[in-house]
Amino acid sequence: MAQFTFDNSDAFAETVKNRIAVFNWQHWEVSERLPLGLKLESQTGELLAGFSGRTFGNWLMIDNLWVDESLRGQQIGHQLLVEAETIARSKGCKFAMLDTLNFQARPFYEARGYEVQWTQAAYPKTGCKYFMVKAL
Repeated sequence: MAQFTFDNSDAFAETVKNRIAVFNWQHWEVSERLPLGLKLESQTGELLAGFSGRTFGNWLMIDNLWVDESLRGQQIGHQLLVEAETIARSKGCKFAMLDTLNFQARPFYEARGYEVQWTQAAYPKTGCKYFMVKAL
């Protein structure tokens, strides 16, 4: 019987992730995940809003969209999302995907054409996570 040992280190997790990636690249027709980042800074260089994600074949994969509380309600998040979607379309993306928690931004994304495809209930205990998609 195999003897397993614990390794909760970030380095070990990254090694396993890389091993899966090597396998995947042998089977996918797309070989690049290209980062896509946008930011809004104050005149002093303070981060006021940001978007991070990546393009991968037909998909814009949205990781994070954040706007400083002082700028919320001023269409900054909308502008960030529109700009990211425009860039993604120019790179050949046809769809966008993201996940958001029940207390975060589901209404924001729904107002911009995103639809819930799946809900992960009881996450992490009493909340939920929404997985959303939009055709670009």
